[in-house]
Amino acid sequence: MKKELTVIQKVCCPPAVNPTIERNQAEAGAALLSAIADPTRLSIISMLAASGEAVCVGDITDSFTLGQPTISHHLGIMREAGIISGDKRGKWVYYSLVQSKYHEVQSLLEMVFAVPAPALA
Repeated sequence: MKKELTVIQKVCCPPAVNPTIERNQAEAGAALLSAIADPTRLSIISMLAASGEAVCVGDITDSFTLGQPTISHHLGIMREAGIISGDKRGKWVYYSLVQSKYHEVQSLLEMVFAVPAPALA
C-alpha cells in the first residue's frame, strides 16, 4: 500500500507588487545616481546647493584635500551627467547645479520609494 503525499503550499507573505518605475526609467535613473554616488561628488553638490550661486573651481578645489586633477575628474563626471554646468569666466570656470537634474533626481526617488495604494479587498 502506497501513501500519497499531499503538498501543502504555504504562503509566507503577500505577493510582490510590480515595480513603480519602468525598466528604461530604472536604467536612466541608475546612471544618474551613479554620477552622484561618491562622497566627494555629494560634498561638491552640497557646496553648490548651499552657495545658491556659481562657485569658482579654485574655491571648490581649496575646500578639499584632494588634488586639482581629482576634483576636475569628479566635476567632469557630474558635468557629463548634466548635474552641474560650468561657465568659463576668464581663466576660471564657475560651476552651478542644473536645477532640472535636481528635480529629476527628486522625482526618481519619489517614484522608487512610492507606496502603492492598498489593494482592494
